[in-house]
Amino acid sequence: MAAKLKKGDKVVVLAGKDKGKTGEIQAVSPKTGKAVVEGINIAVRHTRQTQTSQGGRVAKAVPIDLSNLALVDANGKATRVGFREEDGKKVRFAKTTGDVI
Repeated sequence: MAAKLKKGDKVVVLAGKDKGKTGEIQAVSPKTGKAVVEGINIAVRHTRQTQTSQGGRVAKAVPIDLSNLALVDANGKATRVGFREEDGKKVRFAKTTGDVI
């Protein structure tokens, strides 16, 4: 099955502590059904000091479930993703505007 959300897509969070925030997808893991989004679902991790790096509290983006994300269309609103065939190729499009993504 084709991926509805890909790396580089602008998305909005539909549920959770960051509901309503928007960001860009940095990484997608289709096997687990999660994605890492820039500035969303930030957790603080404590790291030990090493010879090469300073220890302390490090803010890190944690993966969020794909079902809690929706693509942002040209109007800046959440939209669903559909697939259609154009010139013999399968393309993604925004259901609200019909624009090819």
